[in-house]
Amino acid sequence: MEPVRGTTPKVVKSDEEWREELTPVEYAVLRQAGTEPAWTGEYTETKTRGVYVCRACGAELFRSETKFESNCGWPSFYTPSDADHVILREDLSHGTRRTEVLCATCHSHLGHVFEGEGYQTPTDQRYCINSVSMRLLPEGE
Repeated sequence: MEPVRGTTPKVVKSDEEWREELTPVEYAVLRQAGTEPAWTGEYTETKTRGVYVCRACGAELFRSETKFESNCGWPSFYTPSDADHVILREDLSHGTRRTEVLCATCHSHLGHVFEGEGYQTPTDQRYCINSVSMRLLPEGE
């Protein structure tokens, strides 16, 4: 994964350390900008209330209050829990222009954000996030 220009992650680990700590699927998504297959993620349809944190470093990313049903096959949120919790960068891979979403703390790949799709959300944005890139901490635990 190429570094984010102009920023240094707060959590820095070698490639070997990431490989030791993450499963092969987690590593492929978080560190190599992969995508889990649609409708396979554990959080795609969950309605459990709580906080979603980065699976690589534990930093807070999203809250269940901003999760919505987009029927796209991945968990969707209309905003991160705080704008400073994610980094957005242009992604020109796969012959298209998209906006990649990264964890601001460790610069791991989370997914992509899309705008103007007509969802009735306060931001008109859809943060399309891989389940494998997050961990849900349920309310009250």
